[in-house]
Amino acid sequence: MFREMRRKAQLLSHEEAVAILEKGSSGVLAVSGDDGYPYAVPLSYLYKDNVIYFHCAKVGHKIDAVMKEPKVSFCVIDQDQVVPEEYTTYFRSVIAFGKAYIIEDEKEKMQAIRVLAEKYSPGRDDVDVAIAREYAGLCMIRMDIEHLAGKEAIELKKQHRGLTP
Repeated sequence: MFREMRRKAQLLSHEEAVAILEKGSSGVLAVSGDDGYPYAVPLSYLYKDNVIYFHCAKVGHKIDAVMKEPKVSFCVIDQDQVVPEEYTTYFRSVIAFGKAYIIEDEKEKMQAIRVLAEKYSPGRDDVDVAIAREYAGLCMIRMDIEHLAGKEAIELKKQHRGLTP
């Protein structure tokens, strides 16, 4: 169902791809937008147990698109170092494909927003107050990952193997 990566030598292991999702703080969610146009929007997120969580308002383009077509992709760039003298970039990124759903279960929604808040504001003792203030207009989206692939520049692969300085 999902294409194999053409440049297999640049493929990251599943564990490396997951590590990028765990470490990252933002990515780009791509959905099927209005009139067949793709709609890609940068978001903060939470990755946990093969699921990506996003928060957003209860109305808008993203919500409309997810309700119409749950198939989405999400991309996180871990590294993007421009190397002008080589006419290239040393990049590392991951892309996840899956289905996105609006979380209807209040317990799951509350748990997801709490963990998301802890990721972006660790150690705060006013998390419940902040959540309560925003909760009425808050929507949480759950993306169940069906396929995950990471890729890095061949130059980085060589560096990892000790083939270049």
